[in-house]
Amino acid sequence: MGMVQEFKTFAMRGNVVDMAVGIIIGGAFGKIVSSFVADIIMPPIGLLLGGVNFSELSFTLKEATQEATAVTLSYGLFIQTIVDFIIIAFAIFLVVKGMNSMKKKEPQAQPAPPKQEILLTEIRDLLKQKK
Repeated sequence: MGMVQEFKTFAMRGNVVDMAVGIIIGGAFGKIVSSFVADIIMPPIGLLLGGVNFSELSFTLKEATQEATAVTLSYGLFIQTIVDFIIIAFAIFLVVKGMNSMKKKEPQAQPAPPKQEILLTEIRDLLKQKK
């Protein structure tokens, strides 16, 4: 029973739950970006490049036979994945930048003056008192 209680304590910590929510939202965001790239961005780019469909761009390494399917390098899908990554990385950059700008900047404490300066200040104050 102790192990179950220990797991419950671990799983219900705030940061574990926050991390799980972040992973779920990140997965959904990744799907949205992938659809955005595949369905919105790449078709006009393909049209500008002469009607190219990026999802069909591939290089055949070995032709298909009756026993085996063709071996291909699908570099068009790879290009789409790179565009997905760039968009997601830029979005994360913007979120982190926004979070950093919202953090309150704490004023830095003044460092203590050197011992010589403290002694000179005390001597000056004592000389002022004698006058």
